[in-house]
Amino acid sequence: MTVITKTCRVSGKEFIVTDEDQQFYEKMGVPLPTLCPEERMRRRLAFRNERNLYHRKCDLSGKELISNFSPDKPNKVYDQKDWWSDKWDALSYGMDFDFTRPFFDQFEELLKKVPLPHVVGSIDIEESNCRYTNYAGDNKNCYLIFDSDFNEDCQYGEVIKHSKSCLDSSYLKSCELMYGCLDCHSCYNLKYSQDCTNSFDSFFLKNCISCKNCFGCVGLVQKEYYIFNKPFSREEYQNFLKKFVAGKRSAVLDMQKKFEEFSTCFPVKYFHGIQIENSDGDYLSNVKDVHNCFDVGNSRDLHYCDSLYTANDCMDVSSFGEKIELVYESGTVGINCTNIKFCHGIVNNCSDINYSMYCRSSQNLFGCVGIKRGNYTILNKKYTKEEYEFLLPRVIEHMKKTGELGEYFPMKLSPYCYNECMSQEYFPITKEETLKLGLKWFEPETQSHYQGQKIVTPENIIDVDESILKQILTCNNCTKNYKINKMELDFYKNMGIPVPQICSHCRYKVRMKQKNPRQLLERNCSNCSKDIQTTYSNERVEKVYCEECYLKHVY
Repeated sequence: MTVITKTCRVSGKEFIVTDEDQQFYEKMGVPLPTLCPEERMRRRLAFRNERNLYHRKCDLSGKELISNFSPDKPNKVYDQKDWWSDKWDALSYGMDFDFTRPFFDQFEELLKKVPLPHVVGSIDIEESNCRYTNYAGDNKNCYLIFDSDFNEDCQYGEVIKHSKSCLDSSYLKSCELMYGCLDCHSCYNLKYSQDCTNSFDSFFLKNCISCKNCFGCVGLVQKEYYIFNKPFSREEYQNFLKKFVAGKRSAVLDMQKKFEEFSTCFPVKYFHGIQIENSDGDYLSNVKDVHNCFDVGNSRDLHYCDSLYTANDCMDVSSFGEKIELVYESGTVGINCTNIKFCHGIVNNCSDINYSMYCRSSQNLFGCVGIKRGNYTILNKKYTKEEYEFLLPRVIEHMKKTGELGEYFPMKLSPYCYNECMSQEYFPITKEETLKLGLKWFEPETQSHYQGQKIVTPENIIDVDESILKQILTCNNCTKNYKINKMELDFYKNMGIPVPQICSHCRYKVRMKQKNPRQLLERNCSNCSKDIQTTYSNERVEKVYCEECYLKHVY
């Protein structure tokens, strides 16, 4: 095989199909893609609304819900407990396959009929006090965390795993008492820090390993009592902390600005990751033969994947990825799943499933929605093994003729509006551009916003009392209203952190601006001029070093 160059039929951008890619497509029995990797990711993310939650009622019981489906959506939405129960049967919505119609039209009809779960996650979210979470499981006492699992007492975060008492942080693993942090692992009591490992009791760290009692430091390893990368005695360090009023908002903002300017003076490694063999991308750990992937760990033989853990031999997969193998062009697939193609929301011991959504513990499905413990089913209609094996090749041949085979679900089939889904996070477009593409745009209600006098929160956390819990605050950025809850206030008080003046969503956007885009670019090492692939563009102010040059600089 030789490398094939293709032109994306949507963006017009050229992309290559490597020998390894072609071998994978042949093994999976799918044609070569017609879309570039970015457009393929964009389609997958269009079916994932993580952060937008609404009040609505369960269409089965009438129960009040906090759901990622707004009440104006035409889909039936059931409380997650009812959805996973035996109170209804997805097979009752079965359809005969119509060979006079395109497959996607038939699937769209089915998707609008079959009830969908009100959020994605553990079914005990109310009992565990995690009602305001989504794509989150096995958590306790958590509020507004997303794509996060196995946490306790965490609030306002994304992609947090096995952590406790963390607030306003993203991409944490095995951390505790963290505030305003991003991409940290095995850390304790850090504030305003990024890309740190095994570090403790510190403020404003970046790219530090095994550091303790440090302030405003960049690229240090196994250091203690350092301030802006200079050593101090224990007494000098403690005197410095006494002068820095951590609970005063203006002091924090001034220090953030100073640290940002300071950190740009230091070179950065061209990628973030550890234990990497023959791999490229960003934020990788313990991977081998992983290419063009982002936020991936403990995985092998992946191409064009993001946010996966313990995945092997997959391509074009977004999110979840726990113990999966031979999965192609799918999103939110995980826990012992194999041979899954063009799917979304397929979980728990599934295999041999194509073009399906929200199915569990099933095998041999095609074009299904909401099937539990199913087998040999097409468009939610049950068949015998012989009938299924006779009909499926005819369906596949029909999709070849209509040009649908090998393509992920069109974005217009998504139950979410474009500005609600994760596609807008990574591929933002305007309302006008969205409507021109034939996609939906969500217009939030504004008439219910608080119209009273704007509350000015105290400058210093020591001046804040519990009366703030009854107040409606207004975001200084987007003007939306938000409130402070009791667990949150206790956290600010105990950690000595000023009450934020912007809402949690704007704080999230500030954090994510610090994270590099999921796009590999060509540039040269700023030290030795070696060719490198990196997520740092040439326009960035940082000096970007290859691994060899960076290690020489740090060690």
